[in-house]
Amino acid sequence: MSTRDSWRNSGGSGHGGSRYGGSGGASFGGTSAWGAGGGNTIFRVLSRASEYQPNRRSIIRSGFSDNGIHEEDNLSLYSEDDVNLPPISKAEDWALMPDVKNYAERGEKDHLKSKKLGVTWKNLTVKGVGADAAFNENVLSQFNVPQNIKESRQGPPLNTILEDSHGCVKPGEMLLVLGRPGSGCTSLLKMLANRRNGYAEVNGDVHFGAMTAKEAEKYRGQIVMNTEEELFFPTLTVGQTMDFATRMNVPYHKFSDQHSDKDFQVEYRDFLLKSMGITHTSDTKIGNEFVRGVSGGERKRVSIIETLAARGSVFCWDNSTRGLDANTALQYCKAIRAMTDVVGLTSIVSLYQAGNGIYELFDKVLVLDQGKEIYYGPQKEARPFMEELGFVCGEGANVADYLTGVTVPTERRIRSGYESSFPRTADEIRADYARTDTKAAMEKEYAYPQSEEAKTNTKEFKESVSYEKDKTLPKNSPLTVSFPKQVAACVSRQYQILWGDKPTFIIKQLATLLQALIVGSLFYKASKESSGLFSKSGAMFFALLYQALMALSEVTDSFAGRPVLAKHKAFAFFHPAAFCIAQIAADIPVLLVQVTQFSLVLYFMVALKASAAAFFTFWATLFATAMCITAVMRAIGAVFSTFDGATKLSGFWFSALVIYSGYFIPKTQMHPWFVWIYWIDPLAYGFEMLMSNEFHGQIIQCENNNLIPNGPTYVNSPFKSCAGVPGAIQGATSLSGDQYLQGYSYSHSHLWRNFGILWAWWAFFVFVTIVATSHWKEMAGKSGFLVIPRENAKKNIQHLTRDEESQVKEKPASRGAATLYDSSRSSSMDEKTIDNQLISNTSVFTWKDLTYTVRTPSGDRVLLDKVQGWVKPGMLGALMGSSGAGKTTLLDVLAQRKTEGTINGSILVDGRPLSVSFQRSAGYCEQLDIHEPTATVREALDFSALLRQSRDTPREEKLKYVDTIINLLEMQDIEHTLVGRTGAGLSVEQRKRLTIGVELVAKPSILIFLDEPTSGLDGQAAFNTLRFLRKLAAVGQAVLVTIHQPSALLFKEFDTLLLLARGGKTVYFGDIGEEASTLKNYFARNGAPCPHGANPAEHMIDVVSGAASQDRDWNQIWLESPEHKGVCQEVDRIIKEAASRPPGTSDDGYEFAMPLWEQTKLVTHRMNVALYRNTDYINNKFALHVGSALFNGFTFWKIGNSVQDLQLKLFTIFNFIFVAPGVIAQLQPLFIDRRDIYEFREKKSKMYSWVAFVTGLIVSEFPYLCICAVLYFAPWYYTVGFPTDSNKSGAVFFVMLFYEFIYTGIGQFVAAYAPNAVFASLVNPAIITILVSFCGVLVPYAQIQEFWRYWIYYLNPFNYLVSSILAFTTFDVKVVCKPHEFALFDTPNNQTCREYLAPYLKGLGSRTNLINPDATSGCRVCQYRLGSDYLSTLNIGDYIVGWRDAAIVVIFAISSYAMVYAFMKLRTKATKRAE
Repeated sequence: MSTRDSWRNSGGSGHGGSRYGGSGGASFGGTSAWGAGGGNTIFRVLSRASEYQPNRRSIIRSGFSDNGIHEEDNLSLYSEDDVNLPPISKAEDWALMPDVKNYAERGEKDHLKSKKLGVTWKNLTVKGVGADAAFNENVLSQFNVPQNIKESRQGPPLNTILEDSHGCVKPGEMLLVLGRPGSGCTSLLKMLANRRNGYAEVNGDVHFGAMTAKEAEKYRGQIVMNTEEELFFPTLTVGQTMDFATRMNVPYHKFSDQHSDKDFQVEYRDFLLKSMGITHTSDTKIGNEFVRGVSGGERKRVSIIETLAARGSVFCWDNSTRGLDANTALQYCKAIRAMTDVVGLTSIVSLYQAGNGIYELFDKVLVLDQGKEIYYGPQKEARPFMEELGFVCGEGANVADYLTGVTVPTERRIRSGYESSFPRTADEIRADYARTDTKAAMEKEYAYPQSEEAKTNTKEFKESVSYEKDKTLPKNSPLTVSFPKQVAACVSRQYQILWGDKPTFIIKQLATLLQALIVGSLFYKASKESSGLFSKSGAMFFALLYQALMALSEVTDSFAGRPVLAKHKAFAFFHPAAFCIAQIAADIPVLLVQVTQFSLVLYFMVALKASAAAFFTFWATLFATAMCITAVMRAIGAVFSTFDGATKLSGFWFSALVIYSGYFIPKTQMHPWFVWIYWIDPLAYGFEMLMSNEFHGQIIQCENNNLIPNGPTYVNSPFKSCAGVPGAIQGATSLSGDQYLQGYSYSHSHLWRNFGILWAWWAFFVFVTIVATSHWKEMAGKSGFLVIPRENAKKNIQHLTRDEESQVKEKPASRGAATLYDSSRSSSMDEKTIDNQLISNTSVFTWKDLTYTVRTPSGDRVLLDKVQGWVKPGMLGALMGSSGAGKTTLLDVLAQRKTEGTINGSILVDGRPLSVSFQRSAGYCEQLDIHEPTATVREALDFSALLRQSRDTPREEKLKYVDTIINLLEMQDIEHTLVGRTGAGLSVEQRKRLTIGVELVAKPSILIFLDEPTSGLDGQAAFNTLRFLRKLAAVGQAVLVTIHQPSALLFKEFDTLLLLARGGKTVYFGDIGEEASTLKNYFARNGAPCPHGANPAEHMIDVVSGAASQDRDWNQIWLESPEHKGVCQEVDRIIKEAASRPPGTSDDGYEFAMPLWEQTKLVTHRMNVALYRNTDYINNKFALHVGSALFNGFTFWKIGNSVQDLQLKLFTIFNFIFVAPGVIAQLQPLFIDRRDIYEFREKKSKMYSWVAFVTGLIVSEFPYLCICAVLYFAPWYYTVGFPTDSNKSGAVFFVMLFYEFIYTGIGQFVAAYAPNAVFASLVNPAIITILVSFCGVLVPYAQIQEFWRYWIYYLNPFNYLVSSILAFTTFDVKVVCKPHEFALFDTPNNQTCREYLAPYLKGLGSRTNLINPDATSGCRVCQYRLGSDYLSTLNIGDYIVGWRDAAIVVIFAISSYAMVYAFMKLRTKATKRAE
């Protein structure tokens, strides 16, 4: 029987043929899901009888010969003995192995070439920028020029992340990279995935097959890396995400039995979902911290299969089992093993906490310590090598943890007789390794890139890649599918993102409709005569302004999706241009709806020109302008690498576009130094088009103020003239629309020219966006350096000589959390002191028949089903189950953290219902480490201790207890460094310790909950964390922990276990027993004995949810067991007994530990410090003010005193309003970040009240707002030429200062209630446009429709702001008309001007100024005498109105802050209690 047949049979008999029905029917396919894996891969792997017999290989070649005709050499069949070879793969028992084999057979049948590469590296040294470069400047220290000069001259020191690393992973091999956090594992994987961005220096050779790293760059989609971060669009479902990933990798030549791209894509997608067991999540949103979606473990699995969808040849996996339970982690490693063996992939995996089952799947192991390679060689030889050096590996210990622990004094165990000779440091172990035969054997492999095998493989790899690639793609393109297909997939994904976030889309459209109705009613039925000119142009300007305001949110959007795009670019899914085009394609229908509904409502309400041609021209103009402005804002978002930089420019550019649109300042009056902005302003072209479209061919009669003289006496008199109408001829009483346009230097002949120019600008900005997007890089290496606040520099001297990736460098006899338990510890505190200071507990916590139900679109879903159990003082309880079994849900329910759903059952402390102080008396460490990034570790701990320990404890004692916890958690070396964000700040492990510390310093008196405290930690850190919890339990604390992948060693530490199956059903609750004996007996008795030497924790998870479950209902088995009966009786007994005793903890009756005033002081102090250190935010605020003020000042430079100048004074003041949108756009994300930290952690642990939170946020802004007012006032007020008397300038400054408070309050109250920053950025335009519309500037008070005039005008803060500043600056100014501004006319019957105009000057013209009363012809009348005459038309009758309005501005400032409190109160929901 041929091997191929035996192979088929093994697939068929072992697993019932293919998973897709039929014996070996279709499996996932394509030119290979990973390059064909064609014959020689499979047969070479088949013949690997044992670990290192690479020379036994078949003589199969399949592929196409040089002339392109398919050929197949003779198969050398194996002898009968060969059939009895060991299984070809260590993952032979993986459920989908038959599918992988079947797929490989199809590739072989179609003569497809393989895509095998392998990676070889020699003398690889990587350097990064050292940690002392990471000072965090504060608002003042950034201006310390001498210090900045001194530091910039030194240049940042480099530190070595990887030192002289070497290795070779051939096709079909798996390498396990082990090391503590910070030892350089991630950096090594990045090098082997050819990602060099973000490192200061990379030396040494890395070869991919026979290619150098430079050559391999154009195959980036074949050399891929799965990083620790999970980056997705949270509103897409798992199915949509995987559809997109697989659509982007459909090969041009598919298997012969696949007829369409869809066949391949669906088959491949289904295979991937099945391979990680997440088919059931296909229709669930992926979600993130703030959008509900799949569980953490499921999200991790999506990130794994998305990486596999790249169908690469070399895969690097960085800690990809983080957050997976032990069984899922093992299945994942088996999947990678199976694909590596059968398809000939090269797999390089770094893992923390790798169990022995996982460890044994690998061929080779590489151990790093502080960037030094202390072992590299066969997996089988690693443990013997370390044991020969004198290190002992305990019974049942994880070999992987043992290998990384040999350099840590507190963790290694030395064999007797070796105490004086064992190697103590990484350098000594490396020296020992250099003398071994293993190293010599490994060095022989480094010539692999020069070997014939590598050259042949690389040649076939290149041919296979180009064979898969769409023929329309350029030769050097790393992509697979054609450009039109990329665009199609990106477009459908854009629509899915829009649809996934329906509320935002619907709000946008409703806001547009509402806005159109409001603006339409504001300019309702504007007059066709001269008095309607201002209203009509205002309505048209507004139509453009609204489209521009809506486009501002593009900047926020651009940054929301950027990390995902950078990831997909690294996977070579699509060209950035495809994404940009998709965005435009998604824009078109959205903007069509937006512009159409806006136009239909506004156009006919304002009664613009009633002809179809005019309406459709209006509509087309709005659409073109909206597209163009959207492209402008998107280009700004794409060009900048930081959100702050982009908001700075977009806010500034927005105000420039608005001022130079031609509405505020006619083009004829623009100063030469800024007139160029007019020519590059899309709004200006749009505005000219709308104006010429409306007024061309109209006749406009002068009326009211614009006709002098006017009144009953002069009805039929020919002796009158137009005044104050641009383009009107002096002495005439009417003008044509074209004359009016000419007055603004507009022309109807420009209409379609401008339309073309708008689309040309659009094309230009789209081009800029595409170019900028193409240069986006993935976040430069997570090079994890500590960040030190400048003011703490003196306290942190020790860090400045240390590095980046080795934050865990060994100190004499201590490392990280390691030494907590080391008996020989020389710390300042001995064990007894710590034991005495730790708090003990006597309360018993029970829960009985707990059920938790949530509403879903498909009906009610039960997440917890009649769960019961208890935690007693001194007990360490484990809560386990597969991913998605409801572990976190149970903790949330027990800790009273749920605000949705229904909870039934009882949760009791000492047999009594939970008290009001329960949430702060119980510590809860959440899975996500959410902290204030600008606080130092010490500040975070102090903050928690001061707010959560009892109000009776003196402050000194609270802070002393923080010292205890810092010592206990060994955080002395990082206590004065900032928490920071991932990459610049604490490492994952340090964050986890801080999360635990923040709960411990609160002295929880009832119990401590911890959700996944060990995920993301290496084996030692996990063990230390657990031993530390064990210690707390020993002192009398009650501790309940959810845990994913406990090693046998960790599992031993627990007393009891609550095991859940999917749906929150109990499978076991009770003691674990010595060496897990009680637990093993239970499962053995029910037909699932634990194999000898297996980790009982992994075995149980496997029994409950994995391969060993035998499809039995373990929940039912539990319910029928005597153990269950015993638990029910015991719960009742505990409750009864506890209820009869006095309670173990006394409730002080307070919801919060500290009084509100103390809370407010502490929170405000923290917010002050946060802003003081947030230089980006503050600098941005300052820059926006100074920039806007100078721009406004020089645009309206030295305004004169003519009639037209009065209008300019109004507009320069009006323009001051527009400093708000830019600052608000930047303030809201910050507010929402802070609010999320509060709501997700601090509110739930009853740390402080929402009142203190809001007060802190409001007060911390005050000092900067005062500075901002000065920074706007000084460059603007004097530049525009306002009066310099101190009584006037001081009054204006006073009003400006309070305006800063008003708009900050508005921004904050929107943010207080908005679900996210993007939503807030959509609400802002609606609020600002309504306030701007009704403040009496765009439409004078007298012309506002009565419906609005008597309420919204008076409720509008902008109205009082503008009128008070106008009153102070313009009231007593003498108006001097320019020659063309006079009304010029003759008098009848030789009357003097005074006689002819007498009735007029006493009536309607009482405020006009007759210049030549005694002339008998050529009477010259100026519209106004004083500024007060002009102000009377704006409803400002007296100078005192200025002061009245200033007072009202103050009231608005107070009320806008009151709104922040009101909205925060509305948002604050009570947590659910058990019913």
